[in-house]
Amino acid sequence: MNALRSWLHLLFMGVTVVPWATAAVLMAPFVSSERLYWFCVRWVRLQVWAARWMLGIRNEVIGWEHLPVGDTAPAILLAKHQSTWETFCLPVLMPHPLAFVFKKELLYIPFFGWALGSLDMIHIDRAKRAQAFQKVVEQGRRLLAKGTWVIMFPEGTRVERGQRGQYKSGGTRLAVQTGAPVIPIAVTSGRCWPRRAIVKRPGTVVFSIGRPIPSVGRDPDELMREVEEWIEAEMRRLDPDAYAPAAGNPPAGAASDERRAA
Repeated sequence: MNALRSWLHLLFMGVTVVPWATAAVLMAPFVSSERLYWFCVRWVRLQVWAARWMLGIRNEVIGWEHLPVGDTAPAILLAKHQSTWETFCLPVLMPHPLAFVFKKELLYIPFFGWALGSLDMIHIDRAKRAQAFQKVVEQGRRLLAKGTWVIMFPEGTRVERGQRGQYKSGGTRLAVQTGAPVIPIAVTSGRCWPRRAIVKRPGTVVFSIGRPIPSVGRDPDELMREVEEWIEAEMRRLDPDAYAPAAGNPPAGAASDERRAA
């Protein structure tokens, strides 16, 4: 049954992305970047709604009160990356427009990539690392100034449930350059939507939002270690079955008891 539901959801995504993406590309020259962003978020919201009813996947959010308040309050979100699910849900959940930092190859995906390319986000050439980071800083500073939050996955790619990828300091380097606070986010999406899996499982995905970490005057590598320690400790608290017990594990990061179903 899970396999059938998963294929139906994939079919639903494929059928709906074509007209939505086409409309986004045609609208792009005539509407503001923010209006176009929220138009595209409606498609993502539709997929999250469909997953709730077709796949039985629901969201639970901890730590709403840790998000900065204010239309132009800056933030750089650094999130655990286990599956496609968080790339769908975070734009739906967050109160500000998000600008993803992503590899330029995604722009070549028919329809989805074309619509993505019409949005005001940051696509980089990983083969040109120095130029790529300079582009991230220049565009990141501009986006943060107008109230768009920048989101990055510091592990760089999706990792298996219960695993820890290599955390890279690009996000914290951007934070130090711009002075924006860092918001760590732990996500248990691998329980329901495993990495590169066709068949999904019903259940609840928890998004835990950590307290903002100031970046002014910090060393980027040391700041990233703090982010990594919080995320990985929080992952063990939220999804202990996925991690083998280890002596001397650090205590789980503190998280708010305030919860909201999404």
